[in-house]
Amino acid sequence: MPTPTGPADPLLIACALGIERLALRGGARGLVTVLRTGMGPQAAERGVARALGGEPEPGRTAVIATGFCAGLAPGMHPGDLVLATETRDDEGRTRCTETRRLAEALAPLGTLHTGPLAGSGHVVRGAERAALRGTGALAVDMESAATLRTAVRGVPDRPVAAVRVVVDAPQHELIRFGTLKGGISAFRVLRAVLPAFSEWHRTLLLPRR
Repeated sequence: MPTPTGPADPLLIACALGIERLALRGGARGLVTVLRTGMGPQAAERGVARALGGEPEPGRTAVIATGFCAGLAPGMHPGDLVLATETRDDEGRTRCTETRRLAEALAPLGTLHTGPLAGSGHVVRGAERAALRGTGALAVDMESAATLRTAVRGVPDRPVAAVRVVVDAPQHELIRFGTLKGGISAFRVLRAVLPAFSEWHRTLLLPRR
């Protein structure tokens, strides 16, 4: 059973892109750190390992991977939220912590999809997207699986989560972020998620129901 952290423990929120960091900027307070890792699984692994390497108390920092993603399921739209029950890639799977409570905090923000989140080393299109959907994954991105895997390496009870905002979906393929309404919608939703992350972090101390 994971050892919960309390509100005095740090929270590390990892994203890849400058535009994701821009959406999250300004909402971080106290012991909350927003880390821009750079794009791709290798950059995510390096960035998170470096950030957690300086923990005063190893294992006490909770980690959330966030940013944009490609939706895989029919009916998804830009701006929908994806809450991972687990992240998975070729190197394995990482289970997420207290997803029910995080779902409760995210629900008021819009349409929420909960399920596996796939990791990839490149942008996924066409047949490859359909193949990933066939595995049961709801969405795919390039950093979440590496972020969470790195976070729990050597600390299997560290609280971890992954929350992504759909910016690209089967019926709404993104071509250029800044010029499409879908990209703007996704940006606005990502800008609103920090209070939900803080609520999840706070409730990790509460008794399990």
